Amino acid sequence: MIKAKNIHKYYGDLHVLKGVDLHIKKGEIVSVVGASGAGKTTLLHILGTLDQMSNPKDSQLTINGSDVTKLSDKALAKFRNQHIGFIFQFHQLLPEFTALENVCIPAFIKGVPRTEAEVRAKELLDFLGLAPRYDHKPNELSGGEQQRVAVARALINNPSIIFADEPSGNLDSESADNLHQLFFSLRKEFGQTFVIVTHNEELANMADRKLTMVDGLIKH
Repeated sequence: MIKAKNIHKYYGDLHVLKGVDLHIKKGEIVSVVGASGAGKTTLLHILGTLDQMSNPKDSQLTINGSDVTKLSDKALAKFRNQHIGFIFQFHQLLPEFTALENVCIPAFIKGVPRTEAEVRAKELLDFLGLAPRYDHKPNELSGGEQQRVAVARALINNPSIIFADEPSGNLDSESADNLHQLFFSLRKEFGQTFVIVTHNEELANMADRKLTMVDGLIKH
């Protein structure tokens, strides 16, 4: 599902990732933990194709059988839209749009007709317990509800991989527990692969595999 070899990342003179190797199987839930500054979010952004490694000629990143380092910017954007979903600590919902509209946006970008996108978005919002909230804007939703809308948005295009960066970092403990259980329900329901960067030990330990990053490398 994901194969990464010798991933380096520099920001100026700062060597953030120092040759990361990684293999994640389809349907796995993998947590990534480590101290702040260890390189977790940087790695997640590179795996999710939001950022580029500093040594593309000497490294490898294959997702779903595609070597993403060889794709043009346009092809990469299309690949990301079709195969990858993102959940961030700050839900990143657009304040002027309703929950339903926010969920539909990636489908519209993909070219899915509005009626079809809205049917799928409602199915996801229903699954996530948000049926009464279709027409509510983000400021009318609780933190947990906003994050579940963000989860629905991440799932709208049926991506094979979900990358989550501190997804429960802004939630109270009950909402966080509900979100963690939700990831496992989603994996069971839709078969997705999850890569989750988290400081939440409970979530990290629930994963099939926990990877610890120390000083730009995965500790074995």
